[in-house]
Amino acid sequence: MAAITFHLDVVSAEKKLFSGRAESIQVTGSEGELGIFAGHAPLLTAITPGMVRITKQHGGEEVIYLSGGMLEVQPSAVTVLADTAIRGEDLDAAKAAEAKRQAEEHIQNQHDDINFAQAASDLAKAIAQLRVIELTKKSR
Repeated sequence: MAAITFHLDVVSAEKKLFSGRAESIQVTGSEGELGIFAGHAPLLTAITPGMVRITKQHGGEEVIYLSGGMLEVQPSAVTVLADTAIRGEDLDAAKAAEAKRQAEEHIQNQHDDINFAQAASDLAKAIAQLRVIELTKKSR
């Protein structure tokens, strides 16, 4: 028996990264992890830096890094509006590791000219990118 699917769009300010049928998605909302399946109640929530894990129609999987944004669930469609979205296979592991190192250094060596909130945000984004890279490698 075929799984029930819904239409999913994942878009950023630059481009549309995914548009098609999905069986489910997993995304990190402002209040925690969300699993969305066909028939989910309508929802509008903020997305924190992390990923959207898409189980496509017929079982394929795709992982996309999100720097933040909004998730909208409607009866016939789900839309992920991301500030920045990058496919897992397009992320640069060395660049993400360096960004993580720099953010940790800024947090440890606080000075008046360092914005702690910005450094914490940069750290969360770098950790999320590294997690997406790891999951993308495992799913290949």
